Amino acid sequence: MISDFKGKTAVLTGAGSGFGLECARIGARLGMNLVLVDVQQDALDKAAAEMQAAGAQVLARKVDVSDAGQMEALAADVKARFGAPHFVFNNAGVGSGGLVWENSVKDWEWVLGVNVWGVVHGVRLFTPMMLEAAAKDPGYQGHIVNTASMAGLLTPPNMGIYNVSKHAVVSLSETLYQDLKLVTDQVHASVLCPYFVPTGISQSHRNRPEGMASEKPTRSQLIGQAMSDKAVGSGKITAAQVAQLVFDAIGADQFYIYSHPKALGNVRDRMNCIVEQKNPMDPFAERPEIGVGLRAALRADTGA
Repeated sequence: MISDFKGKTAVLTGAGSGFGLECARIGARLGMNLVLVDVQQDALDKAAAEMQAAGAQVLARKVDVSDAGQMEALAADVKARFGAPHFVFNNAGVGSGGLVWENSVKDWEWVLGVNVWGVVHGVRLFTPMMLEAAAKDPGYQGHIVNTASMAGLLTPPNMGIYNVSKHAVVSLSETLYQDLKLVTDQVHASVLCPYFVPTGISQSHRNRPEGMASEKPTRSQLIGQAMSDKAVGSGKITAAQVAQLVFDAIGADQFYIYSHPKALGNVRDRMNCIVEQKNPMDPFAERPEIGVGLRAALRADTGA
Protein backbone atom coordinates (compact mmCIF):
# COMPACT_ATOMS: atom_id res chain seq x y z
CA MET A 1 0.00 0.00 0.00
CA ILE A 2 1.15 3.56 -0.68
CA SER A 3 2.02 5.29 2.59
CA ASP A 4 4.08 8.23 1.31
CA PHE A 5 2.62 10.02 -1.70
CA LYS A 6 5.28 12.72 -2.09
CA GLY A 7 7.02 12.52 -5.47
CA LYS A 8 4.73 9.69 -6.60
CA THR A 9 2.76 9.92 -9.86
CA ALA A 10 -1.02 9.83 -10.14
CA VAL A 11 -3.01 9.36 -13.38
CA LEU A 12 -6.54 10.70 -13.01
CA THR A 13 -9.21 10.43 -15.71
CA GLY A 14 -12.22 12.70 -15.43
CA ALA A 15 -9.86 15.14 -13.71
CA GLY A 16 -11.69 18.29 -14.81
CA SER A 17 -14.52 17.94 -12.29
CA GLY A 18 -15.98 15.88 -9.46
CA PHE A 19 -13.95 13.13 -7.82
CA GLY A 20 -11.10 13.39 -10.30
CA LEU A 21 -10.58 17.09 -9.64
CA GLU A 22 -10.81 16.66 -5.86
CA CYS A 23 -8.33 13.76 -5.92
CA ALA A 24 -5.98 15.93 -7.98
CA ARG A 25 -6.23 18.65 -5.32
CA ILE A 26 -5.31 16.16 -2.60
CA GLY A 27 -2.48 14.81 -4.75
CA ALA A 28 -1.11 18.33 -5.26
CA ARG A 29 -1.16 18.97 -1.52
CA LEU A 30 0.71 15.70 -0.97
CA GLY A 31 3.41 16.63 -3.49
CA MET A 32 2.45 14.17 -6.23
CA ASN A 33 3.14 14.41 -9.95
CA LEU A 34 -0.26 14.67 -11.64
CA VAL A 35 -1.43 13.37 -15.00
CA LEU A 36 -4.77 15.09 -15.59
CA VAL A 37 -7.05 13.57 -18.22
CA ASP A 38 -10.42 14.88 -19.37
CA VAL A 39 -12.45 15.17 -22.55
CA GLN A 40 -13.57 18.75 -21.76
CA GLN A 41 -10.73 21.11 -22.69
CA ASP A 42 -11.79 24.17 -20.68
CA ALA A 43 -12.25 22.18 -17.47
CA LEU A 44 -8.93 20.42 -18.06
CA ASP A 45 -7.08 23.71 -18.62
CA LYS A 46 -8.56 25.18 -15.45
CA ALA A 47 -7.61 22.11 -13.39
CA ALA A 48 -4.07 22.05 -14.80
CA ALA A 49 -3.54 25.72 -14.00
CA GLU A 50 -4.79 25.22 -10.45
CA MET A 51 -2.52 22.24 -9.79
CA GLN A 52 0.53 23.95 -11.30
CA ALA A 53 -0.14 26.99 -9.12
CA ALA A 54 -0.17 24.59 -6.14
CA GLY A 55 3.33 23.47 -7.11
CA ALA A 56 2.57 20.13 -8.76
CA GLN A 57 4.33 18.77 -11.82
CA VAL A 58 1.45 18.39 -14.29
CA LEU A 59 0.91 16.53 -17.55
CA ALA A 60 -2.52 17.44 -18.95
CA ARG A 61 -4.08 15.56 -21.84
CA LYS A 62 -7.45 15.88 -23.57
CA VAL A 63 -8.43 12.27 -24.11
CA ASP A 64 -11.58 10.33 -24.96
CA VAL A 65 -11.04 7.38 -22.61
CA SER A 66 -13.21 5.13 -24.79
CA ASP A 67 -10.72 5.51 -27.65
CA ALA A 68 -7.99 2.84 -27.57
CA GLY A 69 -5.54 4.86 -29.67
CA GLN A 70 -5.89 8.00 -27.56
CA MET A 71 -5.42 6.00 -24.35
CA GLU A 72 -2.36 4.23 -25.77
CA ALA A 73 -0.84 7.61 -26.65
CA LEU A 74 -1.60 8.81 -23.12
CA ALA A 75 0.12 5.79 -21.56
CA ALA A 76 3.19 6.38 -23.71
CA ASP A 77 3.28 10.06 -22.70
CA VAL A 78 2.97 9.18 -19.02
CA LYS A 79 5.82 6.67 -19.21
CA ALA A 80 8.05 9.12 -21.09
CA ARG A 81 7.40 11.98 -18.65
CA PHE A 82 7.15 10.31 -15.24
CA GLY A 83 7.76 6.58 -15.70
CA ALA A 84 5.29 4.07 -14.26
CA PRO A 85 2.52 5.73 -12.23
CA HIS A 86 1.91 4.77 -8.62
CA PHE A 87 -1.79 5.67 -8.50
CA VAL A 88 -4.20 5.21 -11.40
CA PHE A 89 -7.74 6.55 -10.93
CA ASN A 90 -9.96 5.26 -13.73
CA ASN A 91 -12.67 7.71 -12.86
CA ALA A 92 -14.12 9.24 -16.05
CA GLY A 93 -17.81 8.44 -16.33
CA VAL A 94 -21.08 9.59 -17.84
CA GLY A 95 -24.65 9.19 -16.69
CA SER A 96 -27.69 8.24 -18.73
CA GLY A 97 -31.22 7.27 -17.81
CA GLY A 98 -34.43 6.05 -19.39
CA LEU A 99 -36.24 2.75 -19.83
CA VAL A 100 -33.70 0.16 -20.85
CA TRP A 101 -35.27 -0.60 -24.25
CA GLU A 102 -35.47 3.08 -25.19
CA ASN A 103 -31.72 3.64 -25.29
CA SER A 104 -30.38 3.93 -28.82
CA VAL A 105 -27.32 2.06 -30.08
CA LYS A 106 -25.43 5.34 -29.84
CA ASP A 107 -26.54 5.73 -26.21
CA TRP A 108 -25.17 2.28 -25.41
CA GLU A 109 -21.94 2.88 -27.28
CA TRP A 110 -21.36 6.21 -25.54
CA VAL A 111 -22.08 5.09 -21.97
CA LEU A 112 -20.36 1.70 -22.23
CA GLY A 113 -17.51 3.33 -24.15
CA VAL A 114 -16.69 5.80 -21.38
CA ASN A 115 -17.79 3.89 -18.28
CA VAL A 116 -16.54 0.42 -19.22
CA TRP A 117 -14.01 0.70 -22.03
CA GLY A 118 -12.41 3.70 -20.33
CA VAL A 119 -11.69 1.53 -17.29
CA VAL A 120 -10.65 -1.42 -19.47
CA HIS A 121 -8.10 0.75 -21.28
CA GLY A 122 -6.78 2.18 -18.03
CA VAL A 123 -6.34 -1.30 -16.56
CA ARG A 124 -4.83 -2.94 -19.65
CA LEU A 125 -2.35 -0.13 -20.31
CA PHE A 126 -1.17 0.90 -16.85
CA THR A 127 -1.21 -2.41 -14.95
CA PRO A 128 1.65 -3.95 -17.01
CA MET A 129 3.63 -0.73 -16.55
CA MET A 130 3.11 -0.89 -12.78
CA LEU A 131 3.99 -4.59 -12.60
CA GLU A 132 7.19 -3.94 -14.54
CA ALA A 133 8.13 -1.20 -12.07
CA ALA A 134 7.37 -3.51 -9.15
CA ALA A 135 9.59 -6.25 -10.60
CA LYS A 136 12.49 -3.81 -10.88
CA ASP A 137 12.03 -2.13 -7.49
CA PRO A 138 11.05 -4.06 -4.33
CA GLY A 139 10.09 -0.74 -2.75
CA TYR A 140 7.61 0.23 -5.48
CA GLN A 141 3.93 0.29 -4.48
CA GLY A 142 1.05 0.93 -6.86
CA HIS A 143 -2.71 1.22 -6.56
CA ILE A 144 -5.52 1.26 -9.13
CA VAL A 145 -8.91 2.70 -8.20
CA ASN A 146 -11.88 2.26 -10.56
CA THR A 147 -14.98 4.40 -10.14
CA ALA A 148 -18.17 2.35 -10.23
CA SER A 149 -21.31 3.35 -8.31
CA MET A 150 -23.87 1.99 -5.89
CA ALA A 151 -25.68 1.38 -9.20
CA GLY A 152 -23.02 -1.28 -9.75
CA LEU A 153 -24.39 -3.15 -6.73
CA LEU A 154 -28.10 -2.39 -7.19
CA THR A 155 -30.51 -2.21 -10.13
CA PRO A 156 -32.55 0.99 -9.80
CA PRO A 157 -35.20 1.26 -12.53
CA ASN A 158 -35.19 3.73 -15.41
CA MET A 159 -31.37 3.87 -15.48
CA GLY A 160 -30.52 0.45 -16.88
CA ILE A 161 -27.76 1.50 -19.27
CA TYR A 162 -25.88 3.14 -16.39
CA ASN A 163 -26.47 0.14 -14.11
CA VAL A 164 -25.07 -2.24 -16.71
CA SER A 165 -21.92 -0.17 -17.11
CA LYS A 166 -21.29 0.13 -13.39
CA HIS A 167 -21.96 -3.57 -12.68
CA ALA A 168 -19.27 -4.27 -15.28
CA VAL A 169 -16.82 -1.98 -13.47
CA VAL A 170 -17.46 -3.70 -10.13
CA SER A 171 -16.89 -7.13 -11.70
CA LEU A 172 -13.78 -5.95 -13.53
CA SER A 173 -12.38 -4.41 -10.36
CA GLU A 174 -13.03 -7.46 -8.19
CA THR A 175 -11.36 -9.65 -10.79
CA LEU A 176 -8.44 -7.23 -11.08
CA TYR A 177 -8.00 -7.44 -7.31
CA GLN A 178 -7.90 -11.23 -7.45
CA ASP A 179 -5.63 -11.35 -10.48
CA LEU A 180 -3.14 -8.95 -8.91
CA LYS A 181 -3.06 -11.09 -5.76
CA LEU A 182 -1.89 -13.99 -7.92
CA VAL A 183 1.16 -12.21 -9.29
CA THR A 184 2.28 -9.45 -6.90
CA ASP A 185 2.14 -8.01 -3.40
CA GLN A 186 3.10 -4.53 -4.63
CA VAL A 187 0.16 -3.44 -6.79
CA HIS A 188 -3.31 -3.20 -5.30
CA ALA A 189 -6.83 -2.34 -6.45
CA SER A 190 -9.99 -0.72 -5.14
CA VAL A 191 -13.46 0.08 -6.44
CA LEU A 192 -15.27 3.32 -5.58
CA CYS A 193 -19.05 2.96 -5.27
CA PRO A 194 -20.49 6.40 -4.54
CA TYR A 195 -24.18 7.09 -4.08
CA PHE A 196 -25.68 10.50 -4.88
CA VAL A 197 -22.85 13.05 -4.69
CA PRO A 198 -22.83 16.45 -6.46
CA THR A 199 -20.11 15.96 -9.09
CA GLY A 200 -21.54 17.13 -12.41
CA ILE A 201 -22.19 13.59 -13.69
CA SER A 202 -25.90 14.33 -13.97
CA GLN A 203 -24.92 16.90 -16.62
CA SER A 204 -22.88 14.39 -18.64
CA HIS A 205 -24.86 15.25 -21.77
CA ARG A 206 -22.63 18.34 -22.10
CA ASN A 207 -19.96 15.98 -23.42
CA ARG A 208 -22.11 13.78 -25.65
CA PRO A 209 -20.37 13.05 -28.96
CA GLU A 210 -21.31 15.35 -31.83
CA GLY A 211 -23.04 12.55 -33.73
CA MET A 212 -25.62 12.22 -30.94
CA ALA A 213 -26.69 15.86 -30.96
CA SER A 214 -29.62 15.16 -33.28
CA GLU A 215 -31.09 12.44 -31.04
CA LYS A 216 -34.05 13.73 -29.06
CA PRO A 217 -34.34 12.25 -25.57
CA THR A 218 -37.35 10.03 -24.91
CA ARG A 219 -39.89 10.88 -22.22
CA SER A 220 -38.41 8.27 -19.87
CA GLN A 221 -34.95 9.72 -20.42
CA LEU A 222 -36.18 13.22 -19.60
CA ILE A 223 -37.88 11.90 -16.45
CA GLY A 224 -34.70 10.05 -15.52
CA GLN A 225 -32.63 13.19 -16.08
CA ALA A 226 -34.91 15.25 -13.82
CA MET A 227 -34.81 12.63 -11.05
CA SER A 228 -31.03 12.35 -11.32
CA ASP A 229 -30.59 16.13 -11.18
CA LYS A 230 -32.71 16.28 -8.03
CA ALA A 231 -31.04 13.33 -6.28
CA VAL A 232 -27.48 14.35 -7.15
CA GLY A 233 -28.09 18.01 -6.40
CA SER A 234 -29.46 17.22 -2.94
CA GLY A 235 -26.50 15.04 -1.97
CA LYS A 236 -25.03 15.94 1.44
CA ILE A 237 -21.66 14.20 0.96
CA THR A 238 -19.25 16.30 -1.11
CA ALA A 239 -16.90 15.16 -3.86
CA ALA A 240 -14.01 16.41 -1.71
CA GLN A 241 -15.06 14.10 1.13
CA VAL A 242 -15.24 11.14 -1.26
CA ALA A 243 -11.80 11.97 -2.66
CA GLN A 244 -10.38 11.82 0.86
CA LEU A 245 -12.03 8.40 1.30
CA VAL A 246 -10.17 7.27 -1.84
CA PHE A 247 -6.79 8.30 -0.44
CA ASP A 248 -7.63 6.76 2.94
CA ALA A 249 -8.50 3.49 1.20
CA ILE A 250 -5.21 3.49 -0.72
CA GLY A 251 -3.30 3.92 2.53
CA ALA A 252 -5.26 1.11 4.19
CA ASP A 253 -5.37 -1.25 1.17
CA GLN A 254 -9.17 -1.21 1.39
CA PHE A 255 -10.96 -2.58 -1.67
CA TYR A 256 -14.58 -1.38 -1.39
CA ILE A 257 -14.99 2.39 -0.97
CA TYR A 258 -18.47 3.71 -0.13
CA SER A 259 -19.68 7.28 0.21
CA HIS A 260 -22.95 6.19 1.84
CA PRO A 261 -22.49 2.97 3.85
CA LYS A 262 -26.13 3.12 4.99
CA ALA A 263 -27.17 2.24 1.43
CA LEU A 264 -25.58 -1.19 1.89
CA GLY A 265 -28.80 -2.41 3.50
CA ASN A 266 -30.31 -2.32 0.01
CA VAL A 267 -27.36 -4.31 -1.34
CA ARG A 268 -27.85 -6.91 1.40
CA ASP A 269 -31.56 -7.17 0.53
CA ARG A 270 -30.73 -7.62 -3.16
CA MET A 271 -28.21 -10.35 -2.40
CA ASN A 272 -30.74 -12.12 -0.18
CA CYS A 273 -33.22 -12.14 -3.06
CA ILE A 274 -30.57 -13.70 -5.31
CA VAL A 275 -29.55 -16.38 -2.81
CA GLU A 276 -33.14 -17.20 -1.81
CA GLN A 277 -34.39 -17.12 -5.43
CA LYS A 278 -36.90 -14.40 -4.66
CA ASN A 279 -38.09 -11.95 -7.29
CA PRO A 280 -36.20 -8.63 -7.23
CA MET A 281 -37.23 -6.41 -4.35
CA ASP A 282 -39.23 -3.19 -4.57
CA PRO A 283 -36.57 -0.50 -5.10
CA PHE A 284 -38.91 2.09 -3.57
CA ALA A 285 -39.74 0.21 -0.36
CA GLU A 286 -38.18 2.94 1.80
CA ARG A 287 -39.46 5.85 -0.33
CA PRO A 288 -42.75 4.64 -1.85
CA GLU A 289 -43.78 8.14 -2.90
CA ILE A 290 -40.91 8.22 -5.40
CA GLY A 291 -42.11 4.98 -6.98
CA VAL A 292 -45.68 6.24 -7.16
CA GLY A 293 -44.55 9.43 -8.87
CA LEU A 294 -42.28 7.63 -11.35
CA ARG A 295 -44.94 5.08 -12.34
CA ALA A 296 -47.51 7.83 -12.79
CA ALA A 297 -45.16 9.85 -14.96
CA LEU A 298 -44.19 6.89 -17.14
CA ARG A 299 -47.75 5.61 -17.55
CA ALA A 300 -49.27 8.96 -18.36
CA ASP A 301 -50.49 9.53 -21.90
CA THR A 302 -47.87 11.18 -24.07
CA GLY A 303 -49.95 14.32 -24.33
CA ALA A 304 -50.61 14.53 -20.59
